Amino acid sequence: MKKLALAALLLTLAACARQVGSAVAPGAPGFLHGLWHGFIFPVSWVMSLFVPDIAVYAVPNNGGWYDFGYFLGIVVFGVGARKTRTVTVVKWRERR
Repeated sequence: MKKLALAALLLTLAACARQVGSAVAPGAPGFLHGLWHGFIFPVSWVMSLFVPDIAVYAVPNNGGWYDFGYFLGIVVFGVGARKTRTVTVVKWRERR
């Protein structure tokens, strides 16, 4: 019950979040730019540590479509797309 109440509280707080109006511009980067920026995220993040003019996220952007493209770029095509394999080793021990 406590976990459900905590989840409800977090969802209520998340509903209060909104994007700053100055960060959204109609002619700014959109879905395809977001897709590209998400795909190159690992490279741009490392470069942003050394070059102050490089950022991992475009501001201003056109809002939700840029964010959706960015998410897809990271999860589907970028870092999150790597397939991992879990190997389970079972050792048999004979009884004496």
